[in-house]
Amino acid sequence: MTLHSSSQQQPDIVCLSHLRWKFVFQRPQHLMSRFAREGRVFYVEEPVFEDTENKLVQAECPRTGVLVVTPHLNERDRENADSTVQLLLKEFLRTNAIVNPVLWFYTPMALSWVPPSLDAAAVVYDCMDELSMFRGASVNLHAMEQQLLKKADLMFTGGVSLFEAKRDLHRHIYPFPSGVDVTHFRQARTMAASSDALAGGRRTRVGFAGVIDERLDTELLAECARLKPEWDWIMIGPVVKIDPEALPRPENIHWLGMRDYKDLPGFFAEWDVAMMPFALNDSTRFISPTKTPEFLAAGLPVVSTAIRDVVRPYGELGLVRIAHSAAEFVQAVEASLAQKSDSAWIERADRHLMGLSWDSVWSGMNKLLASRLRRDQKNTALPASVDVRERETAHV
Repeated sequence: MTLHSSSQQQPDIVCLSHLRWKFVFQRPQHLMSRFAREGRVFYVEEPVFEDTENKLVQAECPRTGVLVVTPHLNERDRENADSTVQLLLKEFLRTNAIVNPVLWFYTPMALSWVPPSLDAAAVVYDCMDELSMFRGASVNLHAMEQQLLKKADLMFTGGVSLFEAKRDLHRHIYPFPSGVDVTHFRQARTMAASSDALAGGRRTRVGFAGVIDERLDTELLAECARLKPEWDWIMIGPVVKIDPEALPRPENIHWLGMRDYKDLPGFFAEWDVAMMPFALNDSTRFISPTKTPEFLAAGLPVVSTAIRDVVRPYGELGLVRIAHSAAEFVQAVEASLAQKSDSAWIERADRHLMGLSWDSVWSGMNKLLASRLRRDQKNTALPASVDVRERETAHV
């Protein structure tokens, strides 16, 4: 069965994820939305524990058609959560006539949710982050990943450095750095600021949008704000896994909370420079920030700390300025303020972004998945893992 044949139906996709569908709109949402254009997609979230009967709550995403499935479990069943979810999913699969689906994993821990009797058409592990290095990671995560690797037909990684760290773990592993919806974010270049959330006069604005957690260097941010009190430092995104009360609160740092994906270009239109003040620690060792191409698509100069997948290729190509201290960060922002009017820089950024669309990421993954499904029919070989140098410049 192929994914591109007009005469055959795409297999159902059951995506099992640690990320809530209504959380920040990122890699899982972009990819599953595209698969949903061709067939049924079921997005299974982690359980919610409350004083309720055990059940699956279903909600169709009106924007994409993806059916979001959330296990709601009674608190007393927390210790037996995996087996309870298995039973609920087994009945769900039967009721919805889901037979031989593609199982698409974002967390190895979800392997425990899958009914043992389920026969999958293919198993995909899209390793978007090194979850074992995140705060609060399960002590069983590494062992569960080993089990998932044995079952997976395909493995993708969310960045090149993560691919390099894991390339020997699976024969069919491919790096797919996250893409960008260029058309969506390019709106910021021409639109008027749609939602000016800041009071007072117009000042230099340096902004970040993304999840605010242990991966951010809040001490660096506080020092930058101290060095430049006349600038506004704008932070958009949900605060998770860290104490909101511990965030620096000078008057010129503005914590605006989570905003809808569709509204982000309006906020970006208000900024002069975008920033990525990531800490350099275990949790950021293998990250490939999705915000890098989004900020560039919006026409914003970008200043970042020395995250490996930002330095290479964005820093090396002169598309992002890299800073190693608060003083360097401020200097890099100052150097970037004139960059928005530099047509040559914008043209270089646009050329680089041409090969980074979410459609191209999805298409490359889709072709590999189709090849895997054809292999089952015709007993043909799947191509071995590609050289990382190929994947840095073009999607498979």
